[in-house]
Amino acid sequence: MSDLHELSALETAAAIRRGDLTALDAVDAALARAERLGPELGAFALLTPDRARDAARALDRAGLRGAGPLAGVPTAVKDLTATAGVPTRRGSVVYDGWIPDQDDDVVVLLRAAGTISIGKTAVPEFGLPCYTEPAGAPPAVTPWDRTRSAGGSSGGAAAAVAAGVLPVAHGTDGGGSIRIPAAACGLVGLKTTRGRVPAGPAGGDPAGLSVHGPLARTVADAAALLDAMARPSAGEPFVPAAPPDGGYLGALARPVGRRRIALAVDPPIDGHDVVVDPACRAAAEEVGGLLEALGHEVEPVAVRLPDEGVAAFLTLWQVLSLGDPVDPADEPRLLPLTRYLRARGREYGGAAAMGALQTVQVVTRRLVAERAGYDAVLTPTVALPPRPVGWFTAGGDPADDFARQIAFTPWTAIANLTGEPAISLPLTWSDGLPIGTALRGRRGEEDVLLGLAAELEAARPWGDRRPPEG
Repeated sequence: MSDLHELSALETAAAIRRGDLTALDAVDAALARAERLGPELGAFALLTPDRARDAARALDRAGLRGAGPLAGVPTAVKDLTATAGVPTRRGSVVYDGWIPDQDDDVVVLLRAAGTISIGKTAVPEFGLPCYTEPAGAPPAVTPWDRTRSAGGSSGGAAAAVAAGVLPVAHGTDGGGSIRIPAAACGLVGLKTTRGRVPAGPAGGDPAGLSVHGPLARTVADAAALLDAMARPSAGEPFVPAAPPDGGYLGALARPVGRRRIALAVDPPIDGHDVVVDPACRAAAEEVGGLLEALGHEVEPVAVRLPDEGVAAFLTLWQVLSLGDPVDPADEPRLLPLTRYLRARGREYGGAAAMGALQTVQVVTRRLVAERAGYDAVLTPTVALPPRPVGWFTAGGDPADDFARQIAFTPWTAIANLTGEPAISLPLTWSDGLPIGTALRGRRGEEDVLLGLAAELEAARPWGDRRPPEG
């Protein structure tokens, strides 16, 4: 059992099906590693060992006849996502003691696929920043350098997967919150098409910015976890094209064909003190060259998010920060950034919020039309290598904190505005740190992104890379 953390999710499930180990063996190994590494990585908001072991024993008793490809695989649910009977803190001290009485749909789907959650992964307060440093808990750090942030808001999930605590984990992405941690932790992180994974019964945001998606060490594991989550649900407001026949894992067996890819390495926004680190720029250019060597057409382009689009996204982000109900008496207990964003959100009236939604629609149509001739847009995932813990908050000014986040993540929000899928891949490294590279695809075409990712993974495998044990 000492080397179970080396197995992929699909390898773990295959070993369980063969009888080489039980689901309880896999869960016990994950819990032991979580208890040893989780606190120093800031990976978990809490562990649920009794629930996890009960679920594993039930699966072992029932057998795996007809079970899916991930049956018995240990995973965890992001602590923004409601899990019935399990405390869900949402990264905030004001939610201490809140225990939902109903699962979010994605939790039901992950359970139905036979995966077994060992707990809730750490998040920043209400999932608002691109780093994971919740009050009263250790920061989530990348296992590659534990002085540096794992990113956010799925930082705990990414730290757990990168350290081999879990083979795969669930994340959410409203402005880059899957792809940013994937870049910081050397993982595959897939932001899905708007509506691809159901957000009910109470989840989701009215602007459709936030979606569920997988974090994994391999492309195949990401595809398999997406298959588990991507199930149609009646009543969802956004309905993308149907998944491919045979699912996303099955689609990896089919050639992706020659694709036309736009390469954009210059900042997509004006101002905001955006400076693209040479390592991040070089990584995207290097991956562009690799795609050309694989037979794809790669063309340099300039991708621009107009000023009004940036302003509309920031307006919506600040208004949506009010989506978590907080007793007015508890507002002073919130972190400075959260208080800053909520105060700004209250300054906008209904007309301004509706105007921002309308602007997003106009800008989205323009962005999608501009890239219509390309199957994907290749960019750095973020503008800088993983940041030191405390780098965003170092000045003590939440406005400066927010400005640094914008400069760090100039590309990621584009896919949230357009509703398109996007994937971050760990193809390059600099000074021992992973440097993520992202592909943004057409709406409904996660299979194309996964196919391109699988080609890149086969051409330059990253599976043998492991962070230091610490």
